[in-house]
Amino acid sequence: MNIFRFAGDMTHLTSILVLLLKIYATKTCSGISLKTQELYALVFLARYLDLFTDFISVYNTVMKLVFIGSSLAIVWCMRMHPVVRRSYNKELDTFRHYFLALATFGLALLVHEKFTFLEVNSIIRLSHVSD
Repeated sequence: MNIFRFAGDMTHLTSILVLLLKIYATKTCSGISLKTQELYALVFLARYLDLFTDFISVYNTVMKLVFIGSSLAIVWCMRMHPVVRRSYNKELDTFRHYFLALATFGLALLVHEKFTFLEVNSIIRLSHVSD
């Protein structure tokens, strides 16, 4: 395994855990963009669809599941947790994430090697957050 990839994975995992712990400890999500967290969850769900088709390693599978689970947990807390969701200020979260998602989807439909679900999905993955 590449030490730099491992260090990047651990740094990313630590940042997600710190965010989750901050939300649970303070029972607030003020200052956190729900729209950005939804985009992260969407990216991880789309990017890791290969969990159903390709097995690389146990480490890879576990990390993919952890990133998907933690992203969905953050979104769930911000949307559904009875105390945390009251601290979300929709008026301050003004990022127009629908335009970004639509543009990415459109690009994926136009730029591809072959028109298959996983191929189009790989374009969507490449245009978002990198590994």
